[in-house]
Amino acid sequence: MDVTEDRDWLVWQAKSGDKEALEQLISRNERRIYNYIYKLTGDPHDAADLTQETFLRVCTSIRYFRGEASFVSWLYKIASNVCVDRARRRTRKRTLSIDAPLTLEDGECAWVLRDDSPEPDVIAESTEVREFVRRGIAALPVDYRTVVVLHDLQDLSYREIADVVGCPIGTVKSRLNRGRRALKQGLMGRGAREYLGGGWDVDGCLARAPRLLPVS
Repeated sequence: MDVTEDRDWLVWQAKSGDKEALEQLISRNERRIYNYIYKLTGDPHDAADLTQETFLRVCTSIRYFRGEASFVSWLYKIASNVCVDRARRRTRKRTLSIDAPLTLEDGECAWVLRDDSPEPDVIAESTEVREFVRRGIAALPVDYRTVVVLHDLQDLSYREIADVVGCPIGTVKSRLNRGRRALKQGLMGRGAREYLGGGWDVDGCLARAPRLLPVS
């Protein structure tokens, strides 16, 4: 059984109420989703909190997953919606406990998200260039930032991104091109030529961004 078949089997087992399968799906994807949310928010504590909320939603809605898009695309879409919801309710922010188990209608979901957010000293070890590029990405409009992160840092295909953001592939490509241009202009405005050297380009800048945030 290859990786895709194994994941599909776990998804359908989880849909049928298999809590062990659900826990395996969460374990395999929690770091991926944490990294994605961190790159969108730029805040490790918000990222841990929003990752928790994402998987709580997965626990309660896995039974409704219909397979019209891939499970990974569905997962990223939930994470994106969680981030949007947090921004909308920022003034009435509600903190989720990372220790409390989630109780479902048919019993308790045993999974609890590990607090894998980096320690302050780990964050401080990030290079100045990585932080410089991260700030440039964080400054992008959210529509551009989302597709840049999903494509260039999370390696999703155009089709997968279209499923996540709910727009045509042509719109994804347009937003990606505009996002890259905006990123380049933003980095130039922050002194990128002097900071990164004369031979830099957008792809080079993205290569310097943190693809996998170290965790404790």
